[in-house]
Amino acid sequence: MKTYPVVLTIAGSDSSGGAGIQADLKTMSAIGVFGTSAITAITAQNTCEVRAIQGIDPSIVRQQIEAVLDDLPCRTVKLGMLYARPTIEAIADCLAHYPLDHIVLDPVMVSTSGCRLIEEEAIEAVKSLLLPRATLVTPNIPETEILSGLPVTNERDMELAAQRLFRIGCRAVLIKGGHLEGAESYDLLFTPHADPVRYTSPRVATRNTHGTGCTFSSAIASYLALGRTLPNAVAAAKHYLTQALQAGADVTIGHGHGAVNHLFAPCVLTSRDNEALNEKEKPTH
Repeated sequence: MKTYPVVLTIAGSDSSGGAGIQADLKTMSAIGVFGTSAITAITAQNTCEVRAIQGIDPSIVRQQIEAVLDDLPCRTVKLGMLYARPTIEAIADCLAHYPLDHIVLDPVMVSTSGCRLIEEEAIEAVKSLLLPRATLVTPNIPETEILSGLPVTNERDMELAAQRLFRIGCRAVLIKGGHLEGAESYDLLFTPHADPVRYTSPRVATRNTHGTGCTFSSAIASYLALGRTLPNAVAAAKHYLTQALQAGADVTIGHGHGAVNHLFAPCVLTSRDNEALNEKEKPTH
């Protein structure tokens, strides 16, 4: 049968449209996959601040996920802002019942404007319930420090943090170096028993960086859904994000950190041949 490549994003809503579910769906559309969503929390925010957060009842989050996965041929999931432990527990239990190929976990903890986006007790749930299930985890430097319990100021620290995350069940981790100094922005992909893969790009002079983490992780998930290998998906996503930053660098959108230009050169959504999903197939995560 023919179907569209489908990705499910499970994340929070950003009323300003630059991050969260909105950024995820724009990214997926731009890359040429069919984006679906399950909303975990609603935020009242703009380019300057997050004014309020309201978590969605975990049972509703679960029903959103089930409604999508019971019907659409989705084998790739991106996890973003999850907010509360009961929500994380519901998500972990729900995903265990489906035959997924890839889970990309972006451990969203703090917004670009500095607002905390996850409850403290939820962090341990992310580490114990979701880290071992994920194909890839994509923390920035502050998130890496929180998850690993180690300070990170250079590449050696990034490697030590990755090894700590492997010991608690992580399967692959992309540590994003955007918070470090230097003329280039670099990220390191760590997998067990292999040398790290380094991805570099020139830093883009812009304040429009709202939602870059959401965009990057959604792009990785999209390229994985299109059949690329993990290292290749990361490379393609890094290139997409750099172009989106460059395309929106000098655009004024709001009074704070504006969004990237997700739709600078959108791909056409096309169908592809796909084997019928076997409902009895055991989950891979």
